[in-house]
Amino acid sequence: MNVASTIIVALKALLRNPTRALLTTLGIVIGIAAVITMMEIGTGSSQSIRSSIEKMGANTVLVLPGASRRGGVNQGSGSRMSLTPEDCDAILRECVAVGTAVPVVNAGGYQVISGNVNYAPSRITGTAPDFLTIRNWEIEEGRNFTSREVNSRATVCLVGTTIVREVFGGNSPIDSELRIKDTAFKVVGVLKSKGANMMGSDEDDVIILPWTTTRLRLTGLKTGEASDTTSTAATSPSALYPGEGIALYPEPDENLETDTLLMPKFIHIDMIQLIATSPEKVDEAIDEVTTLLRERHRIKPGEDDDFHIRNSAEFMQMLTGTTTVMTNLLLGVALISLVVGGVGIMNIMLVSVTERTREIGLRMAVGARSRDILQQFLIESMVLCLVGGIVGILLGHGAALLVERYLNWPIASSPEAVLAAVAVSAAVGLVFGFYPAWKASKLDPIEALRYE
Repeated sequence: MNVASTIIVALKALLRNPTRALLTTLGIVIGIAAVITMMEIGTGSSQSIRSSIEKMGANTVLVLPGASRRGGVNQGSGSRMSLTPEDCDAILRECVAVGTAVPVVNAGGYQVISGNVNYAPSRITGTAPDFLTIRNWEIEEGRNFTSREVNSRATVCLVGTTIVREVFGGNSPIDSELRIKDTAFKVVGVLKSKGANMMGSDEDDVIILPWTTTRLRLTGLKTGEASDTTSTAATSPSALYPGEGIALYPEPDENLETDTLLMPKFIHIDMIQLIATSPEKVDEAIDEVTTLLRERHRIKPGEDDDFHIRNSAEFMQMLTGTTTVMTNLLLGVALISLVVGGVGIMNIMLVSVTERTREIGLRMAVGARSRDILQQFLIESMVLCLVGGIVGILLGHGAALLVERYLNWPIASSPEAVLAAVAVSAAVGLVFGFYPAWKASKLDPIEALRYE
């Protein structure tokens, strides 16, 4: 009997009991669906991370505060007030491999009010004009704020397209006002839309202010005060940097040049974001910044840094590694489902062999060889698994689309994943169908014909 005839016989045998065939493939369907869903989510996340890092630029570097300790317990990165605006100014002056650098002050948890609209944006960021250059962010409408506005702590702001939609109803907000913490800010520019970032958060749900205004109006600390996560030993300028003589919020000099970035002095900033002069200069820039900050912070040889430096390559490696681990873990669970489904296929095929013993004996009596019987039952098993695999691919892709729509999680279809799913389905049918097929092929025709 040729292969085509064997396939037809196998399909007819399966269609005799379609309900059992459907239930038999259920384990395969679930396993393949889980594999496809996880691979599409994992691939989408990796692509999103790569795209976000590319948008940031290969030469982007972040300088973050270090971790404080309280009662011998590490409070986590960023809990120590170890970065000052003067550090950023010094980096710009003395680090030749650094193209530009800006201080960053984050403010969260504030409501934005405009007319009758009350809205809570995801992020309120205080920074300097070059922040947009570092982030490769363009102005869609209006203008950027200026260094003079930073120095004078002007109440101006840039808004993302989500703010335009949610707060201003999609109308142009230029020269309109919005209120944050009893302070009215004038909108001078709208940022070009960026969409979701690598973590699925809306990049456009942001308000960007001059960092001096953010520190003074929203998050400013008085001398002797500190955030909840900062140790008492680091709550004053004198405790941080003896002899620096940091003054808080001095009155601006009206004659100050507009290109002087860091006129107002504050206790600390949340981050310094910078770019190297070229991607090849990133390591050199990191070394220069590390040496400079250790010197400025009076860190002795052998002592740990009170800051952390991360570049875009490290972020990509870290986030991709996390995504890979999670994807592999979920794929492992999916493969277990496939194994369980394969065991179910084998059990049902064994039942089928027992039920069709007389049929097998009759076929052997009229000339069917053991090889034909083995081939028939293997094809039946593989057809069951392939059908389950195809249904699983469709369900898995549908589940991934639902995840993208309702959880705002990036996905990406992968032809390799589909081919792998088909191959795995066929392999499961071959492996778990072999023993029942072998058992059927070894039946004695005479004994099989006697079977009731």
